[in-house]
Amino acid sequence: MDTQKEALQRIITTLANKNDEIQNFIDTLSHVLKGVQGNSAKVLSDLDEEFDGLYSVLDEMKESMTNRIKQEQAHKTQELQNQLSQCTNALESSEELLEFASRTMDIKEPEEFTKAARQIKDRVTMAAAFRLSLKPKVSDNMTYLMVDFSQERQTIQGLKFLPVPKAPEIDPADCIVADNCVTVSWQMPEEDNKIDHYVLEYRKTNYDGLPRVKDERCWETVDDIKGTEYTLSGLKFDSKYMNFRVRACNKAVAGEYSDPVTLETKALIFGLDNTSSHLNLKVEDSYVEWDPMGGKSQESKVKGKENKGSGHVTLKNNPRSATPSPKRTSVTSRPPVSRGSRDRFTGESYTVLGDTTIESGQHYWEVKAQKDCKSYSVGVTYKTIGKFDQLGKTNTSWCLHVNNWLQTTFAAKHNNKAKALEVAVPDKIGVYCDFDGGQLSFYNSETKQLLHSFKTKFTQPVVPAFMAWCGGITLYTGLQVPSAVRTLQKAENGLSGSSSSLTSNAQ
Repeated sequence: MDTQKEALQRIITTLANKNDEIQNFIDTLSHVLKGVQGNSAKVLSDLDEEFDGLYSVLDEMKESMTNRIKQEQAHKTQELQNQLSQCTNALESSEELLEFASRTMDIKEPEEFTKAARQIKDRVTMAAAFRLSLKPKVSDNMTYLMVDFSQERQTIQGLKFLPVPKAPEIDPADCIVADNCVTVSWQMPEEDNKIDHYVLEYRKTNYDGLPRVKDERCWETVDDIKGTEYTLSGLKFDSKYMNFRVRACNKAVAGEYSDPVTLETKALIFGLDNTSSHLNLKVEDSYVEWDPMGGKSQESKVKGKENKGSGHVTLKNNPRSATPSPKRTSVTSRPPVSRGSRDRFTGESYTVLGDTTIESGQHYWEVKAQKDCKSYSVGVTYKTIGKFDQLGKTNTSWCLHVNNWLQTTFAAKHNNKAKALEVAVPDKIGVYCDFDGGQLSFYNSETKQLLHSFKTKFTQPVVPAFMAWCGGITLYTGLQVPSAVRTLQKAENGLSGSSSSLTSNAQ
C-alpha cells in the first residue's frame, strides 16, 4: 500500500510539473502572439513612413525639375520675343525707307534729287535692319532637360527588407559562473562579416528551464558588445538562476534573440532576525547597530510612560530583493528561525541571529564593521543558544571577536576559550561554513588570507550569528564561495587545523 502511494505521489508530482511546464509554454505563446500583433503594426507603420518619405523625395524632385523646365521655357520665350520685336521694328523702318527711296527716283530737279539721295544714304547707313543678327539667340531644343529613370526604376523595384543577422547560439558549457561573476559566451551559426555589435540581456529568476513570462523581472541590457563573450561582474546572487539571451546587430537592424539559457547562481541569502535580537540593537535587514537607549525605550513603552518613542528601536522591514522561490531546497530554510516562546537576548549578550538556518552545503558571507565600532563578533551558533549566552562562550557557538576598547584584541572563540590571532583585523571579514565537512573558516575578504579555522562536527543546523557593541556592522550575502577560498580549503584539508585547542564535537 505504501509503495503504491509513493508511486502515485511520484506520478502526481510528475503531472503537476508537466502541467506547470505546459502552462508556462501557453503563457509564452500568448506573449509571443501579442508580440506578433504589436510588432507587425509597428513595422507596417515604419513601412508607411519610409514610403511616404520616398514619395516626398520624388515629389520634391519632380517639382524642382518642373520648375527648371518652366524657367528654361520662360527664358527662351523672352529671348525670342525680344528678338522678334526688334526685327519687326527694323522691318517697318526699312519698308518706310524703301518707299521714300522709290519716291525719290521720280524727282526731276537735280539739286532736290541729290539732297534726297544723300538723306537716303545716311538713313541706310544707320538703319537697324543692317545691324540685326538674323540668327535666333536660342533654339527650340529642350532635349537636354529630358530624363530617363529606368535605372532608378530598377533600383526601386529592387527594394527589399533589410538583411537581418541570424540568431547567435549560447553554449552553456562555455559559460562560467564563479566569484559572483558570470561569463557568457556565444557564436554565430555561420560567419557574418556585417555584424557590428551584440546585445546581451539577462534577468534573475528562481525557476529552472525556459524563461517564464509571468511574475518575472524585466530583462536588463548590455549594449554595444564587440566580441562574442561578456562577463558580468560584482553580481549579488539573490536568486537561484539567471536567464541570458543575446542578439546580433548590423549597422541597420538587430537580429533574432538566441535561444535563452538558464545558469545556476545559487548562493546563501539571509537577513538579520530582529524578533529575538537584544533590545539594545537596532536591526535592519542587513545592518545592526548598538543603541544604548533601545532597551530603556522598550521598557518605557511597555510601562506606558510618556515620550515612549524617544529612544525606540527603529526596525525597517525592507522587501527582500530575492524573488521568492516555490521550490526552495532544504540546504537552508526560511521563514525566520523559530525560537519558540523564548525571550530576546538580554544582559550583555548583544546578539542578533540570521533568519536562515544552515543544514547542509558550503556557504559564504561577509561582514564589515563601522570604523569606530568598539566590539563585535562574527560566527555561527546552534539555535539552542541561551538568551544570556555570549557568542564563543558556549560549546555550541563559534566566532571571531574584535575588541577595540582601550586596546585592540583579535581572537577566535569557542566553548569559553579564546585564541589570540596574530594578524591585523581586516576591513571586511569573509565567513566560510562547510556544514557537511564540519569546518568554519574566516578570511580577509579582500586578500583571502586565512584568519582562522574551526574543525568540528555540526550535529544540529547552525545559524549565522553576530554581536555588536558601541557601533554597527553590515552584512553582505548572496555571495558564492570565492574560488580562492575553495583552493585554500583544498590545500587545508588533510592538514591540522589552525586552532587545535578549539576543535570540538559540539553536541
